[in-house]
Amino acid sequence: MNQPFTLFSFRKRILALFLVISFIFCALVVRLFVLQIINGKSLQLRATDQWTRDLKIIAPRGDILDRTGATLAVSYTTYNVYVRAREVKSATTVANHLSAILGLDFDQVYKKIQTKNVSEVLIKQGIESDVAEKIYQQNLPGVYLAENVARYYPNGNLATQLIGFTSIDNVGQTGVEAYYNEHLKGQDGYSYVQSDLQGKEIGGSLRYYVQAQPGQDLILSVDSKMQLILENALSTIMVEQKAKNASGMILQAKTGQILAISSKPSFDLNNVPRNDLEKLFDQSKMKLATDIYEPGSTFKILTVAAALEEGLTSLEDTFYCPGYRVIDGVKIKCWKTIGHGSQNLIEAFGNSCNCCFMDLALRLGVEKFYFYMQKFGIGSKTGVDIAGESSGMLMQKSSVKRVDLARMGFGHAIAMTPMQLMTAVCSIVSASKVRPSVVYNSSPQSGQSLLSNATTQAVNKLLEQAENKTGAYTFVEGYNVGGKTGTAQKYKESGGIDQGKYISSFIGTYPADDPEYLLFIMVDEPGAGVYYGSLVAAPYGKTVFTQLFEYLDEEKQDPSKVVRQVSMPNLVGKSLADGLIELKKLGLECEIEGDGGVVSEQLPPEGTLLDEGSTILLRT
Repeated sequence: MNQPFTLFSFRKRILALFLVISFIFCALVVRLFVLQIINGKSLQLRATDQWTRDLKIIAPRGDILDRTGATLAVSYTTYNVYVRAREVKSATTVANHLSAILGLDFDQVYKKIQTKNVSEVLIKQGIESDVAEKIYQQNLPGVYLAENVARYYPNGNLATQLIGFTSIDNVGQTGVEAYYNEHLKGQDGYSYVQSDLQGKEIGGSLRYYVQAQPGQDLILSVDSKMQLILENALSTIMVEQKAKNASGMILQAKTGQILAISSKPSFDLNNVPRNDLEKLFDQSKMKLATDIYEPGSTFKILTVAAALEEGLTSLEDTFYCPGYRVIDGVKIKCWKTIGHGSQNLIEAFGNSCNCCFMDLALRLGVEKFYFYMQKFGIGSKTGVDIAGESSGMLMQKSSVKRVDLARMGFGHAIAMTPMQLMTAVCSIVSASKVRPSVVYNSSPQSGQSLLSNATTQAVNKLLEQAENKTGAYTFVEGYNVGGKTGTAQKYKESGGIDQGKYISSFIGTYPADDPEYLLFIMVDEPGAGVYYGSLVAAPYGKTVFTQLFEYLDEEKQDPSKVVRQVSMPNLVGKSLADGLIELKKLGLECEIEGDGGVVSEQLPPEGTLLDEGSTILLRT
């Protein structure tokens, strides 16, 4: 039996309907809130993506300049060619024109144009403006040109490892191009057009253009003219010394700023050898910061600085060298096996006497020696803004024996990068801690004082007299240049000495009494018959300094100084003792190879004109 209709039941139905409508309304409100407020931006982007087509506008990278304002790397506009297949009226016509103008295979271009499942396809990237103009003049439907950016290096292979190069996508790959990529790269822009569901441009529709923001310029600390002087010398070394590699750098002694830095061989940055990855990797590395080596006698600068600072020696201190030291039962030879005899510290440093520096290291002891190694930054990265810097190798202090310490004193049994060594030398000759940098700083600050002024002055005097053996201002005629040479054996990766392979090096300072400039030259595996740093590296240091003074327009400190020339005598067949006496009379220095008492060979040959103070080689 049906219940009679009442006012109460009507109200219940109205209430139920109201509740249903309210629930639906609230659900719609919530849904609209989610769509418009929470997901609004992402949905708007998806919608924009569906009804627009865009082409990226690559931002030009910032220029790279040297400290004088000379341009080292610039960006210039190229073009990418795209095709939107759905807008093409005749695929054959378009393929014919593009393949002819771009020098591409017709079939491959035609196949790309027929690809209609994507909005656009890239035909060719990085074409020059004159080629782009030819395509533009054809007025081909569906063909688009988008601006791109390419990199150009005005000086080709100058500062290859320092500057580095970019990928085809304009991303820094090596050098400062990679290290400062975020600084240089800029912000890409876009060009938008409205399109229908098939991806075709809607005629008369709105166009949008978002301009690319260029990257920031980068000013390096290097001077391109100094860089050229250095690189010319390194290239000459590669030819004359038949070396595996030749590297060098010039630094501001008081700040650590790098004025020139390079390794040879290198390549033209406008023609990167991407098809030879082994060559590319080897010649892209900044070996002076990434590769470690046993420094040899150039390290003696650090040992003597530590000993002087501790008051364990003085310039008048005397040492006796019989040609070797026996330490803990182990005989360690001086490079001059017949010995240097009695000598003061100035003479021992100039003679690069290993016995003297074994004595100094042992006087310091392990604790003090390692204290100064830490102070000089040995075993730690310098913080230079070069990618891939190594920290070097230093034996665990707890495992160092007296015989190890003795070898460390003259630069053996220890490994570091040239960058570490030169940073330490900068800190010693300027008395304040420096941090090397390849980016220009107009007002660099010196760090904390590392050594007393007395120690710094004594080390600078040692360096000055080591290179000017025949009198003041004789290493480079008329200029007060100091320096130290080094020769070190190389080691195999598997361990053990790599027989017959050496690294020769030279460190130079100018002016010697208060250095403003430091020069480093390193020759890896010289193959011309000699390997001593004094014969292989120092002469090119002299060349670099001579040209540097000319560029800087430096006046001679002693204009009257004239270096006397002497003729090389014939010493072959004479006793070593007689030969040394004759060389001393002529003012010539010598390196001795062999343990015999009779001269069997000499370099250079008889009759060669040499500057007084030059170093020659005697084999016995």
